[in-house]
Amino acid sequence: MNYRENIRLALQSIKSNRLRTLLTALIIAIGLSALVGILTTLDAVKKRMTESFSSMGANSFNIRNRGTGIRIGGQGKRPKAFKAIRYEDAIKFRDSLQAPATVAVSVVASGASTVKYGSEKTNPNINVQGIDENGLASQGLSLAQGREFSNSELQLGNNVCIVGSEVVSKLFKNSDPLEKLINVGNNRFKIIGVLATKGSSMGFSGDRAVYVPLLKAKQINTNANPSYTITVIVPNNDMMENVIGEATALFRNIRKVKINESNNFEITKSDAIAQTLFEQMSYIVLGGIAIGIITLIGASIGLMNIMLVSVTERTREIGIRKAIGANPVVIRRQFLIEAVVICLIGGTLGIFLGILIGNLISLAMHGSFIIPWLFIAGGFALCVAVGIISGYYPAKKASKLDPVEALRYE
Repeated sequence: MNYRENIRLALQSIKSNRLRTLLTALIIAIGLSALVGILTTLDAVKKRMTESFSSMGANSFNIRNRGTGIRIGGQGKRPKAFKAIRYEDAIKFRDSLQAPATVAVSVVASGASTVKYGSEKTNPNINVQGIDENGLASQGLSLAQGREFSNSELQLGNNVCIVGSEVVSKLFKNSDPLEKLINVGNNRFKIIGVLATKGSSMGFSGDRAVYVPLLKAKQINTNANPSYTITVIVPNNDMMENVIGEATALFRNIRKVKINESNNFEITKSDAIAQTLFEQMSYIVLGGIAIGIITLIGASIGLMNIMLVSVTERTREIGIRKAIGANPVVIRRQFLIEAVVICLIGGTLGIFLGILIGNLISLAMHGSFIIPWLFIAGGFALCVAVGIISGYYPAKKASKLDPVEALRYE
């Protein structure tokens, strides 16, 4: 008897016990869908985060007054805060850095402003940020309309602005926003540019923001002691450590940090937060795998029980097969294939559901649709393994039945 005949007989047996087979396949499907769904979701989240951070420039680092690393636990302790980076310090650093790098200085002037145009207004959640000539490039932003700030506008701190696409869609539904005057909080600005839609990253959305010249932001800042952010973009990643070393030495000198004192600022690479989150996500992956495996163990026990019942119900059939020449190997192979086929039916359903659930969550997060081929292959391999493990004992028991006693079985 060849494998094709074994599979045909296995399918016949499955058809004769459809409800029992369906329930067992569903248990396997639930276990695999949980496993594949969690892993697909995490893959989609990781891809989305990688795209978000790469759009800000992989070869860059920031100098801030407060650490931005993700901290898990810490007994409720707040991250250490350093004294604010002043406007003068940031400008002096930008003008003094000799390394082959591009320096951008930015500051948040307001994190909750209302923008008005005529009778239309936005919610009070618009971020107003001051930037210099390199500000848009350092944040991975590009213009859809208009132009960037001119040198004179930056030097004089003119009342001009570049707005995000969400602000435009709210205030200018059917008109061109360029050259229009809008009220941002208590200040009036002329729109000279509109940003291309980008989406949000780590809670900040460039689409829901207004960018003004850095000097103007200094004048209208709602924070009495604002801290400026310095972004340094290097030509390639190989130069990163050298430029960080030079930038650290220069800024220590600007901030008058003594030799025996630690830095009173923090330098973070653009992908540092993403890498920290990826490390923390590994624990979630392990949790998802554990949940899936526990469910599959339960499914394998149920499958083994069904196969044992099947052996008992088909004792006479096994006796007839042995009487007409079927050896133990053929009987054992038939029951093993039957167990594997049931697992593959449940596994196919589970993998499909897992990919569907994972990608629905990904699309809800504005991520892309992904097909995790590695998880698909691994899922089917796991199904075969579960089928063999669960079906081996019942198959062995069936192959050892005495044909004479089996024929007598009622």
